[in-house]
Amino acid sequence: MVVDNEYPESISTRKLVIETAKMNVITTYSGEEAIETLARFPAVDGVVLDSEVHGIPCAKLIARLQEIRPNLPVVVVSPGGDERCEGKHHHVSGYNPRELLTKLQQICPTEYRRIIGHDEELGRQS
Repeated sequence: MVVDNEYPESISTRKLVIETAKMNVITTYSGEEAIETLARFPAVDGVVLDSEVHGIPCAKLIARLQEIRPNLPVVVVSPGGDERCEGKHHHVSGYNPRELLTKLQQICPTEYRRIIGHDEELGRQS
């Protein structure tokens, strides 16, 4: 799940990067929306959270999300490189797509290997 600081009318660059890596993404645009979405769809593998998300301070949002899903992995992306968001498991400074994907691969290594294997199999069948 991506909790983005952009607006629903815009295209989330993080979502595009993650989907390009063949991962499914649920995008929310505020802290409250993230909490409601996770309550409805708790089977997510992790959360990518913009440190400047609207509505709820970053650390408080992580705590609320982990009330729903204890030990839920959280990657905090902070445009200014600020790492102060308590409760995060991983941190990505700025908008570095390669660093973000590396963190997500660490969160879901088995799933990522399955995706890569499936792509390789499709390539051999073509």
